[in-house]
Amino acid sequence: MTSPASNSSSAYGMQRGSPAALLGSKAETLEQLAPLVRTARVLPLLYFPVDAWQSGPDRLLDDVLSRPWGGQPLIVRSSTRREDDAGTLMPGSYLSVAGVAGRQGLREAVDAVIDSYRQRPETAVLDGFGEELVLVQPLVVNATMTGVVFTCDPNTGAPYLVINYEENGDSAAVTSGARARLRTFYAWKTSGTGRGDPHLQRLTDLSRELEELLERDNLDIEFAFDDTGDLYLLQVRPMVVETLLDNVDHEQALTAIATKVRTAAQPHPHLRGKRTVFGVMPDWNPAEIVGTRPHPLALSLYRRLITDGLWADQRARYGYRDVRGFPLMVDFFGLPYIGVRESCNSLIPASIDDELAERLVDHYIDRLAANPELHDKVEFDVVFSCYSLTLQERLSNQAEHLFSVRERDDLVSALRTLTNQLMDPEHPARREDLASIASLRAKLGEVRQSDLDLPTQIYWLLEDCRRFGTLAFAGFARLGFIATEILRSLVDTEVLTEKDVARLMASLDTVTNRMLRDRTGLSRAEFLRRYGFLRPGTYDIRSPRYDEEPDGYFDWPNSRVKLAAPEPFRLPAPTMHLIDDLLRQHRLEQDAYGLLNFIITSIELRENSKFEFTRHLSEALSLFTQLGRGVGMDAEEMSYLDVDCVDELHRGAESPATVLRRCSAEGRRRYELTRRLVLPPMITEPADVKAFHLPSTEPNYVTQECAAGRVELVSAHPADLAGKIMMLPSGDPGYDWIFSEGVAGFITRYGGANSHMAIRAHQFGIPAVIGAGEVLYNRWAAAEYLRVDCLNHRVEILR
Repeated sequence: MTSPASNSSSAYGMQRGSPAALLGSKAETLEQLAPLVRTARVLPLLYFPVDAWQSGPDRLLDDVLSRPWGGQPLIVRSSTRREDDAGTLMPGSYLSVAGVAGRQGLREAVDAVIDSYRQRPETAVLDGFGEELVLVQPLVVNATMTGVVFTCDPNTGAPYLVINYEENGDSAAVTSGARARLRTFYAWKTSGTGRGDPHLQRLTDLSRELEELLERDNLDIEFAFDDTGDLYLLQVRPMVVETLLDNVDHEQALTAIATKVRTAAQPHPHLRGKRTVFGVMPDWNPAEIVGTRPHPLALSLYRRLITDGLWADQRARYGYRDVRGFPLMVDFFGLPYIGVRESCNSLIPASIDDELAERLVDHYIDRLAANPELHDKVEFDVVFSCYSLTLQERLSNQAEHLFSVRERDDLVSALRTLTNQLMDPEHPARREDLASIASLRAKLGEVRQSDLDLPTQIYWLLEDCRRFGTLAFAGFARLGFIATEILRSLVDTEVLTEKDVARLMASLDTVTNRMLRDRTGLSRAEFLRRYGFLRPGTYDIRSPRYDEEPDGYFDWPNSRVKLAAPEPFRLPAPTMHLIDDLLRQHRLEQDAYGLLNFIITSIELRENSKFEFTRHLSEALSLFTQLGRGVGMDAEEMSYLDVDCVDELHRGAESPATVLRRCSAEGRRRYELTRRLVLPPMITEPADVKAFHLPSTEPNYVTQECAAGRVELVSAHPADLAGKIMMLPSGDPGYDWIFSEGVAGFITRYGGANSHMAIRAHQFGIPAVIGAGEVLYNRWAAAEYLRVDCLNHRVEILR
């Protein structure tokens, strides 16, 4: 359905026939493909060089408007060599003007597109600027789906089909990232599936046809569907990324992961629940703490210190079901996932009988599978793990038709009893945890002052960290969650307001508060002595400590935030009396003062205990660095180790150089596959492994404040951060340094409503978006300016 262009393609040196010759500028490529493509339509087109327009615009205007489609709404599009040439690819760098109507409108649109050529220096300096083309086509009206298809992973070249699309929108929104309705679909290309979606299947067929016509498998394809179901090809260009030639191990890994998902979903005699699902954010959320593709050392440290056994030990000590022996985290060739069935079992009170526990776990998993956007809010919106003032209302809304009155009463009673026990400051496990964390710093000194060799020092630092640090922290984290859930319920029942919560959070006396005060009260040397062990990537040996690169984290000697000591939190007497009455009605064994003390103390202990155990971990990583330096290995090489190599050196006699180099080489080889694998944040069935949508995520908006500013991506050597919107890959506590630099707001890729950085945002009244997810985070990170409006749950791209 193409119309001849006003200038034939031969006038620009194009030769028809060979696949390579089919790819030229946007206009030339579409003209060449129009008679060849069978799975889509190319709109009628007309194109001309800038010189022709400048010498005779009226003739060209007449030519366009005389076409059968000239009276329709038009789009005037850029078509330069720089945009689509594989060596200088610059998609989206030049202007397109849509919805053009009338002679004057067309004239202004063409002038605007040509002016965009002049504004880009790389185009303006080209010899023969006047030969750059302008393309005019009818606009796709009543578009129902628009977007782009990549025929390989744009990050790695792996053979995935990646479709970014928007429904009921326009393709410019997809390529500019201006809207929040973008969806992303991944499919391993040999799977050949659109997962039952006819539009996705037709795009799969189109991508295959274009790959065959052009004899290349790294294409960027722009498309649109209209309301009649017609598929239009709007653009094809080569991608810069080179595709991978040998993908046998990749496909074998995906098949093995799908098999693991299938077998792990079978019933287990020691677990309740008929099946399981896997996620990167539920429970101990590895995506937030170590990332979705952590290097082997970071992943193995996280596994050893928390998710292999300690997590279950802590919950059994606090009165939940005993699931010791089950690892919480699995890794699919280096990609960490939480086993949701294990997590759900561990959050059921031990007093609940097996039959009810079975049905609860099934309900939790079914709810999460049906609502994957809740993957970072499992403990708040999926699982019932403690008593709160709104528990019975939540049960009625979420599960009234699934459980009998007696079953709901049994669950409420068990959660009330467990919560009362854990709010008691004399609870034995709580007292043990306080004693453990208090002893941790002394144990650090004992190990570091000993004559033990480096591998043995590392081994015992990690062992002490696990037994006395992360075990206690896990307990305080559980108490912190319960405190936060009860606090939320006080707001939901309108006993407290959001302003009351903001005042309470500002009253907390945590390490971060003290650190911000000490930035102005201590000398540089004393400040680094106290806080220098912190690093943004708590588990990542490649992340410098504060004391290793202090000028990269802080603007010495200035501090842009001067923080006063927190003011005690108080409520009016009538509010305290109302809380007393509610606690009696709900049979919670605390008065208002006791409850507020529990809430404040629990949140503070969670944050402060994290500070203590990370000191041990950071010191161990420093010794890893020292150990590597001794055999000529840098931090990057050491990051590919597994922590098991320390065990090997601790209990054996082989030389450190031999062990470390062998482990690093093996880890690097395995990580090459990890780097290329792409999996969804939630895996609910084996088919998800090879074809999936990235789920739309509802981020956690923290505070009710609003801020606008220039976007700044976090780095080891940041620019002036005052007034900036920071983009953080995770909610790691090592990013606390940003609060001393005057940031206006921040956004994290991963994180939950109760995460470390969420609490920090509450404390300092800084608007934050926690857990934006891959799609939103990437779009916002690509912007220059953002407005973060937490009150209205909105992030707006200003430019």
